[in-house]
Amino acid sequence: MRSFTHVLLMAGVGTAGASAPHPVGAQTPNPPTVLVVVAHPDDDAMFSASIYRITHTLGGKVDLAVVTDGSGGFRFSQLAEPIYGLELSDEAVAREYLPAIRKRELLDGGAIVGIRRYFLLDEYDHAYTENVDTVLTHVWDAERVRQRLTEIMTDGAYEFVFVHLPIPNFHAHHKAASILALEAARATPADRRPIVLGSFVGEGDGDTSLADFEELPGYPITRVRHDGPHFLFDRRQPIDPEGRLDYRIVVNWVIAAHKSQGTMQLLVNRGDVERFWMFEMNDAGRFAEAEGLFEELGTSGAARSAQ
Repeated sequence: MRSFTHVLLMAGVGTAGASAPHPVGAQTPNPPTVLVVVAHPDDDAMFSASIYRITHTLGGKVDLAVVTDGSGGFRFSQLAEPIYGLELSDEAVAREYLPAIRKRELLDGGAIVGIRRYFLLDEYDHAYTENVDTVLTHVWDAERVRQRLTEIMTDGAYEFVFVHLPIPNFHAHHKAASILALEAARATPADRRPIVLGSFVGEGDGDTSLADFEELPGYPITRVRHDGPHFLFDRRQPIDPEGRLDYRIVVNWVIAAHKSQGTMQLLVNRGDVERFWMFEMNDAGRFAEAEGLFEELGTSGAARSAQ
C-alpha cells in the first residue's frame, strides 16, 4: 500500500498543512479568518453551514485541524466496502486503509465548503469512549498536539477558533480535541489570541437542551460565558434568490462525502441550527467581535440568542 503521506501528496494535502483552492464570494470589509479544530475526519460537518457562508459569502478563510487518523471509524463501514473494494468493517483492514480513505473523503467535503488549508495531526483513533482523561493521558500525545495547535494558531493569527462544545455525554475524542484547542489558544501570544467558540447542532431556534451547560467537570478551561449572548447560524436561511434552496443542502453534501462513515448518513436533514457559545477564557470585551461575525452570518443581520 502507498504511504498515507504519498496518498495525501497525490491528493494535494500534507500532514503539516497544505492549501486547497476554493471559491471566494463577496468580500466583507474585514473577512474573517477561522480555524476549526476537531477530532475526526468528518467532525467538521457540524460547522459546515457556517463554514460555507464564511468562505462563499463573506470572503473569509477557514482552515481545519484534525487530531486523529480516523482509523477507528470502521464499525458501520459496510455500505462503503463495494465502493472502495475493501472489507472496511474488519478492524485489521480498516486500521491499514481507512486513514487514507477518510482523508480523501475529508478533502471531498472540504472542497464543498471551501476549506483553505488542512493540518492533520494523525493521533491514534483508538475506540469510542467518554473518558477524556484516558485519551489525554494514555492514548494521544497531548503535549505534542497542544504545542502543534499553538504553533498553528500563532502562525495563522486567526480571529476565531471553532470547536465542539465538550458536553459530558459525548465522545471523549471530541472533548479532548476541544480541551487541547482551548489550552493552545490560551498559550498563544496575546496579540494573536483567537476567540474560541464551542458549537453544537440544535433542532431549532428554541432548542434549549444545552442551556444549563457550564463546563466539562474537571476541566475549568471549558467553562462557557453566560454574561453575554450565545449565537446561532440558521441552516434554513435561503441561499438562492427564490428562497427554495438553503444551507441544509450544503450540510447534506458534506455528510454524503464521508461514505465510509455509515452513521454519519443518519444525520442527513437533521439539525436546523449551528449553536455557538463563547468560552470564559475569552475576554468579555471581545463579545463585540463575535457579535460582528454573527451579524454577518445571521438571517436578520443581528446576533441571535441560542437560549
